[in-house]
Amino acid sequence: MAVSSENLRFILGLKLRTLRQDRGASLKEIAEDSGLSISYLSEIEKGKKYPKPDKIIDLADALGVTYDDLVSMHVTDELDPIKEVFSSTFIQEFPFDVFGLEPQDVFALVSDRPSRAGALIRTFLEIGRTYDMQVEHFLFAALRSYQQLHGNYFEELEELAQDYRRTKEWAPGTSIPHEALYAVLVDEYGYDIDLETLPDHPELSDFRSVFVEGDQPTLLLNGDLMDIQRAFIYAREIGYCIMDVEERARTSSWLKVESYEQVLNNFRASYFAGALLIDRDPLLDHLKSIFSTSTWDPDALRTCMARFDATPEMFYYRLTELVPRFFGLEDIFFMRFHHEAGSSDFKLTKLLNMSQVPVPHGIGLREHYCRRWPAMRLLHRLSGEQHNGTTSMQPSVEPRIRAQRSYYLNDDAEFFVLSSARPLALQPTTNSCVSLGFLINDDFKRHVRFWNDDDIPQLDVNLTCERCPLTPAECGDRVASPTLHEADQSQRRREEALAELTEAVRNA
Repeated sequence: MAVSSENLRFILGLKLRTLRQDRGASLKEIAEDSGLSISYLSEIEKGKKYPKPDKIIDLADALGVTYDDLVSMHVTDELDPIKEVFSSTFIQEFPFDVFGLEPQDVFALVSDRPSRAGALIRTFLEIGRTYDMQVEHFLFAALRSYQQLHGNYFEELEELAQDYRRTKEWAPGTSIPHEALYAVLVDEYGYDIDLETLPDHPELSDFRSVFVEGDQPTLLLNGDLMDIQRAFIYAREIGYCIMDVEERARTSSWLKVESYEQVLNNFRASYFAGALLIDRDPLLDHLKSIFSTSTWDPDALRTCMARFDATPEMFYYRLTELVPRFFGLEDIFFMRFHHEAGSSDFKLTKLLNMSQVPVPHGIGLREHYCRRWPAMRLLHRLSGEQHNGTTSMQPSVEPRIRAQRSYYLNDDAEFFVLSSARPLALQPTTNSCVSLGFLINDDFKRHVRFWNDDDIPQLDVNLTCERCPLTPAECGDRVASPTLHEADQSQRRREEALAELTEAVRNA
């Protein structure tokens, strides 16, 4: 365990409060016996102060223990979970400041009754181990909370992107060639860009990029990427350079998350890239035009993507940044699934849920996602076409698009979901599908006129097969038994039977 000054303060505070409570002594009594002020003792117990050795000796005498008892890192078994948490990398790396807190604030919450808090924390630690939750899970969850707090819209990054476009005299609404962004990195920031190394690397051939810091920064870019994917990575690198950040991601796919600042800076650089490549105001004009028609037209959406030379993922994610702010449609979600063609496995690889309806987060989940979601249907269809040879596995293939009204049975909520599927550039046997869901409420009906187009299918859906009450006659897509639903129903029946029996005995 790393011993930092913060760790020492927390452990001393924990010991002091526990010893004082065990003796039934008040802060005033310990203050009188030790010669320290009540306010100073309170700061020590909260983990904010660490006294000098002579003061610790006075404290030890007042509590009837030795100096070594107070300053050692050893704690009782019941307090060990608290020590473990507050000495962990989680506490060191978690961005408490995002929520207006400091580690000391959390320590103060659990240290009032250390024994009880220890039991509670032990329970959470056990749950975390059961579901294999790592520090990075919490860091990415903190980032999602940060996005939700701001409606996933950041005006300063929008302005930064627009100012940069104007500085380079790139016309509003036009796509920016990847060659122009390449030139900026090489000529202005001194980058060496290598397109050859990654495609042939035995272990890293599916990485999009690797950044190597040095006197001359080197960007290893996978030469098998599509032009728009290259443009996005170049634009993100420009974002890093403009923002002049030290902590940054080194690889396109996370191998190791080192800090929240690294996660946040990667998000901000990526946001800048999306805002630079997909110009805000021209996109809003196109969306207003698409939404104003009473008939759903997938070609209009496909044309809009092509207009901004965007992949489905870039386009849909850009909508999560703009639609809540400029259309008032705040209850939305974004999901990305990967599917190995021909397999029965679907992997949720990205999620941003800004609605009140829960969607699976993928951590520790051993259930089968509902096959009625439009993403599942598109991926199944694309896989079948590839198997039959009627469509290519090349990423340049025209994306499949599906719109669907999905009624979530367990939450009494209906979403209008847009999904687009295509093959991945660097994994030719894997298909990707992104979905953007809008809660169908009065605001959505007012802004999106085609919401009730008769050609748009309407389906009852659930989170997973295991949670779904639909019978085989009602759903022919089930791939797993409704085990969790049946267990829940059984529990309810038992509770009702117990209540009836108890009432009958009382009235006998």
